[in-house]
Amino acid sequence: MQILNAKLLGPLALTLVAAVFASAPANAHHAFSAEFDSNQPIQIKGKVTKLELVNPHSWIYVDVQGSAGDVTNWGFEFGTPFSLKQKGLAKSTLPIGTEVTIKGYRAKSGKSFGYAVITTLADGRSFETGGAQDAPTAKDVSQ
Repeated sequence: MQILNAKLLGPLALTLVAAVFASAPANAHHAFSAEFDSNQPIQIKGKVTKLELVNPHSWIYVDVQGSAGDVTNWGFEFGTPFSLKQKGLAKSTLPIGTEVTIKGYRAKSGKSFGYAVITTLADGRSFETGGAQDAPTAKDVSQ
């Protein structure tokens, strides 16, 4: 009986471990509506301080100067590096100091974070930078 248990224990443990790891990415990913508010559109203009092209979401950080002269660093979620590359946006497109205008949506937390739908450079080039399946589209944010 002990031999039978040892023979079953190995495959059972392997199946359990595989199930745990297979479900981890699905649990780690979030929907747009979990963090961002589609009722709070935002448009900011500032200078790039950092660009992180990482999976599952890339991030851009921008210094925005307020009317009183104070500077706030905003972070905006982008889509995946691959989707951005397909749209013509690479790290070389947004070096530190590049002036950008971002249209998107504020974080529900009210902090200086948001979801970028459209990012426009000073030269007029514009990129759809969002990637979440349930996020408002570029058409929605332009209205």
